[in-house]
Amino acid sequence: MATVPKLRKALKRSSPGLSEERALWASGHELVVGIDEVGRGSWAGPLTIGAVVVPKDRRIYKLRDSKQLTEAEREALFDRIADWCQAWAVGHVSHQECDELGMSSAQRLAAVRAIEGLGLSPDAVILDGKWDFVGHPVTRKLVKGDQKCLSIAAASILAKVSRDRLMREQSELYPGFDFEFNKGYPCPRHKIALQGYGPTSIHRRSWVFMDSLPWSTRRQNPRLIGHDDNQGVLEI
Repeated sequence: MATVPKLRKALKRSSPGLSEERALWASGHELVVGIDEVGRGSWAGPLTIGAVVVPKDRRIYKLRDSKQLTEAEREALFDRIADWCQAWAVGHVSHQECDELGMSSAQRLAAVRAIEGLGLSPDAVILDGKWDFVGHPVTRKLVKGDQKCLSIAAASILAKVSRDRLMREQSELYPGFDFEFNKGYPCPRHKIALQGYGPTSIHRRSWVFMDSLPWSTRRQNPRLIGHDDNQGVLEI
């Protein structure tokens, strides 16, 4: 297991807590699942959702929102978090499924796969953000939940590292796209590679970024052109 680096000063001021989980435990919901997603704004690769059940009687230190940590810090924390959790799983939805379903339905499917991977039936769910893409009868939506809620923060790291590892594997097949660095997200070098080489087999071809390419490969389905059925046009 990798040694977790010393926590940087900027991250010591605040840490995710267990107030949401404790409130649900106190009301009789024993199995509380924290959920977070990664890859929604990516141009290539899967959408990934992490699901975590944290233990009541053991804490873990240095755990923060995945976006606040460096890649090395996330990798060092991954095994420690996985061993600490009572249960955890990630659910992936492929780039083809993102194209075919649209982002809203793709998120729902990834959440189903993540929860099924737990092998447990949750009593309650805590989600990062304002939109309920799980549909559990007992759901708590928490804005900036990955910064406030320990279950969501743990899910964010497990999902992020799992997806990043998949994208690093893809970088060996598509060396010109720098997937090991950008993980499929928009950036100048990614845009240049698309202009020069065209989309790879793992690009989301219904996304609006395809309109600017000199390649006639985008699927003509107006409902899916970078559109989120519940949240408007997908910003990428």
